[in-house]
Amino acid sequence: MFTTILVPTDGSELAEKAATAAVEFARRNGGRIIGLCVAEPYPYSPLAEPVFLPNAEVYEREAQQWAQTTVQRIAAMASQAGVPCETSTALSPDPSEEIVRTAAERGCDVIFIASHGRRGLSRMLLGSVTQKVLVLSKIPVLVFR
Repeated sequence: MFTTILVPTDGSELAEKAATAAVEFARRNGGRIIGLCVAEPYPYSPLAEPVFLPNAEVYEREAQQWAQTTVQRIAAMASQAGVPCETSTALSPDPSEEIVRTAAERGCDVIFIASHGRRGLSRMLLGSVTQKVLVLSKIPVLVFR
């Protein structure tokens, strides 16, 4: 059975539902949770039009703080249920690759992830982290919608 569950979060309500299900699953099966929040690094591009952004150091520090605060919600949920939990944050331009890499590094045997169910143009423009995780992952992925 699955005992080490990776729970990536973007802080959304749907991601929180996936985390709740993962914590309950771990509690019932003697598993543990690895909570992960991936923030985007400073969006610098020499080809882009200049826009007002804080400097890279400030931006990335605030992104890391946001990721830490977001992933701590999973830790609190797990703690309340008596489930062991570790947390991790990362800065990455490709969250899907970071999710799959973290799952492999931490020895996870399943990923519980939310999907916002975008369709059409919004999916083409925004992409789907969940879809990429499904393609890249070597372990089972449970998708919540």
